Amino acid sequence: MSESVSARSSELNRRTFLVATAAVIGASAKAMSQDDYSFDAAPVRYPDPRLVQLDERFAKLKLGNTPIQRIYHSKDMLWAEGPAWNGVGRYLLWSDIPNNVQHRWLEEDGHVSTLRNPANNSNGNTFDFHGRQISCEHLTRKVVRYSSDGTRTVLAESFNGKSLNAPNDAVVHPNGDVWFTDPGYGGLMDYEGANANNGSVQPYQKEAVYRIEASTGQLTQVTKDIYKPNGLCFSPDYKKLYVADTGASHYPDAKKEIRVWDVVGEKSLANGRVFASMELELNGTVVAGMADGIRCDIDGNVWSSAGWVGAGYDGVHVFGVEDGKRIGQILLPEICSNVCFGGTKRNRLFMTASQSVYAVYTNIRGAHIC
Repeated sequence: MSESVSARSSELNRRTFLVATAAVIGASAKAMSQDDYSFDAAPVRYPDPRLVQLDERFAKLKLGNTPIQRIYHSKDMLWAEGPAWNGVGRYLLWSDIPNNVQHRWLEEDGHVSTLRNPANNSNGNTFDFHGRQISCEHLTRKVVRYSSDGTRTVLAESFNGKSLNAPNDAVVHPNGDVWFTDPGYGGLMDYEGANANNGSVQPYQKEAVYRIEASTGQLTQVTKDIYKPNGLCFSPDYKKLYVADTGASHYPDAKKEIRVWDVVGEKSLANGRVFASMELELNGTVVAGMADGIRCDIDGNVWSSAGWVGAGYDGVHVFGVEDGKRIGQILLPEICSNVCFGGTKRNRLFMTASQSVYAVYTNIRGAHIC
């Protein structure tokens, strides 16, 4: 081989190597710039950049040396919802609504199993102060309770002689009363329940928030002054009730916001008002997604799932108790549907997000039992 041919060959090999190397570096950089929760993913450099501080108040709530972890993922899971923490069993419960199952994740070793199948397209779940599971069922349009022996008791199914729409989320007051929302999404589609097929965005009656009296079982409508009430939670002292309004999904005039009421005598609501707006300026443009499941921490800050906008928005938004101002974000690569505090010290935030479940330790505890 002549010297000139050899030189050209060497130069071509060098260029091929450089192009290939650049391609690998470029691909690696692109992968590292995105969320990667695979087993062999590059480690997260602390502090996790997906924990976004927007206000100095968030500084004391987040930890600098902890990552967001994906504790479960399945391409077979369709829409994860309704996380609830069982302190006695040390497990996280959640629903996969379209697949009609409830799953359980054990804190001890991360094992995931099917807790209930079928589950009547259950959505929100919680536990009462006796450790009994409360579930909102889309398919049957009922709120039910599971006792320790497995007995299923119907707590609510109709109001004023009409079927409920499709109960969505529930919380329990220390006096034993169960409060729940009824926006009706499960009554608008077969995918998550049973379509009422009546041509209305209100499957059976006006969307509302209800209270089930523990001692009598009586059902009371506490407010219908909201488009589609979704996630709900009490303040730490149970003197306020926060409710996410997702009515913008079906009502053009509905605003994407979280509302709050004063709880009067543990029985009724008064002084309804806007607590927080889901509007956020992102890259110079004001966008607004949906709040869904919400929880309070022991200081009264509201942690809300958020989604339907995209990168930089979807995940969890944290609102300060003092003024409803957004003080921080937890960015996820999927739409987040709901949240709950759990773990042995109740300082771990669990997040159901489309086809995955995520968790992150915080520097604050959840206000309530699950």
